[in-house]
Amino acid sequence: MKPIHVSMSLTKIEGKKAVRVTKDSSIKEFDEPTFVKLDNIDFKNGVIEVKVLSRLLPNAPDFARGFIGVAFRINEDNSRFESIYIRPTNGRANQQLRRNRSIQYFSYPDYRFEKLRKEAPGEYESYADMELNKWTKLKIVVKDSQAILFLHDNQQPSLIVNDLKHGANNKGALGLFVDIGTEGFFADLKVVKEK
Repeated sequence: MKPIHVSMSLTKIEGKKAVRVTKDSSIKEFDEPTFVKLDNIDFKNGVIEVKVLSRLLPNAPDFARGFIGVAFRINEDNSRFESIYIRPTNGRANQQLRRNRSIQYFSYPDYRFEKLRKEAPGEYESYADMELNKWTKLKIVVKDSQAILFLHDNQQPSLIVNDLKHGANNKGALGLFVDIGTEGFFADLKVVKEK
């Protein structure tokens, strides 16, 4: 495991062994390479499962949402990758628009959430019920240019992305992703690679 613009430690939370990850405070932009990189996995297609729990840091800005998720197909110098993450504070917000933005896909560096939201409103974001400080199981199924996110053990997906921006043949490492204002915990990672 290699921290990229994050701090990392091993810990135990709610009876689970976990990796604790917080974003480096010097990184001020959203959707940057801020993850613990697992570079011994060359991932193209397959299934990524992990349990995540996020909290807001004491100094988190007002716009912090508990951003936590998975980066995948990360290239060697961390300059290109795909990511799906959740915003747990949005899951039970009192505004429908915020609820609709509980889950996010982005592709670094050219398709961050702001650009995707502007160019294709609602296509790369979705709603799901979730909370801060609660374990949420993420299951991401990647096949060529498609990525599908399932939460918990739901049979139906919470987000479907049919056009991964780096294309069908991209491959690379995995990352445990957090963003601004988040204290993230990751446990029970399982990866099944396919051709």
